[in-house]
Amino acid sequence: MKKELKIFDNPKNVRRLLLVFYASLVVLLASELAIHKHASYPWEDFFGFFAVYGFVSCVLLIFLAKGLRLLVMRKEDYYDR
Repeated sequence: MKKELKIFDNPKNVRRLLLVFYASLVVLLASELAIHKHASYPWEDFFGFFAVYGFVSCVLLIFLAKGLRLLVMRKEDYYDR
């Protein structure tokens, strides 16, 4: 029998992981100041454009998936008939 990895059962470890995650987000966003972007469109030059674009796209994808679920969802006993 395999021993389960229970790293994320401890709230302290989860807090550390979130801290590392948020710190990496800040570093990546700050690196945008130092890196020259070769923008194809003028709005791509705005600070944080790709971070906002990715976040909004993710949220819209979640709402689209929820709506699609209502469209394709079947009853629980669909295959039992």
